Amino acid sequence: MTMEFIHEPVLLSEVLEWMDVKENGVYADGTLGGGGHSGAMLRASGGTARLFGIDRDLTAIAAASERLKDFPGFRALHGNFHDGKALLEAADAPLLDGVLLDLGVSSPQLDVGERGFSYHEDAPLDMRMDRTQGMTAADLLNTWSEREIARVIKDYGEEKWAARIAQIICEHRAKKPFATTFDLVHAVDAAIPKAVRRKDDGHPARRTFQAIRIAVNDELDPLDKALCDFVDCLKPGGRLLVITFHSLEDRLVKRCFQRLQNPCTCPPKAPICTCGKKPMVKVLARGAVPPTDEEVARNPRARSAKLRVCQKLEVE
Repeated sequence: MTMEFIHEPVLLSEVLEWMDVKENGVYADGTLGGGGHSGAMLRASGGTARLFGIDRDLTAIAAASERLKDFPGFRALHGNFHDGKALLEAADAPLLDGVLLDLGVSSPQLDVGERGFSYHEDAPLDMRMDRTQGMTAADLLNTWSEREIARVIKDYGEEKWAARIAQIICEHRAKKPFATTFDLVHAVDAAIPKAVRRKDDGHPARRTFQAIRIAVNDELDPLDKALCDFVDCLKPGGRLLVITFHSLEDRLVKRCFQRLQNPCTCPPKAPICTCGKKPMVKVLARGAVPPTDEEVARNPRARSAKLRVCQKLEVE
């Protein structure tokens, strides 16, 4: 089945406002997806901007390249945004006026069952954003230890039943290896008591699926370094915008921005700074920018989205 990569970009008006797109500016979209944000930024520049779109999903790159083919300044780069600095250097990109990272899973990846992200459809248990490399979710569930699986589900899914779910996963795989999304759904159902499942506002497997997806795609561990790398790629005055969809990501982004804004490691009561570390960025937008009620009504997947913004300072 071929995936038609149509994805409604979240917080689009907010992204355009805070990116402050300039004519003839140079930008990067580290999570290109279907090209919705990139296309809007290119149009906001009057078609004069250069934009490097990075994505690890070849289907997304093909769809975005077709959608943005009329913009001569657009260039797609295949790879993980965690390696964005190296990808941009290899593409001879100059310093940038702005970078956008949308850390959510694109709607087409969720909606097409064969990708294995959804707990609503029975499909191969894959969950890889880049299907050309790496282990699948099935590989993880069939080979990792019970302790490792429990840690992933607890840390990345914030699931209080993580230990029980990991135990049931290991019991199930001893009888039959995990192969499909419903295999995992059934294991979660068996682990969480019915009374608890009935009280859950959402699908009981959603936190476990989130956790396994994060582990399969190594989404969190390299994030801090990637953010710092993209700040290095900015001109003074350039902006880094990051859209997150769950509290784990948002906390990482918030802490990274705070550390870059206030890197001083001197004791709080020290009369003067002696560490010599200078602020790299200024945090803008007074914290996280949420979607409007109108956007959430139109696109429920935007409900948990948050936008954080920082601007690179002139460092002496």
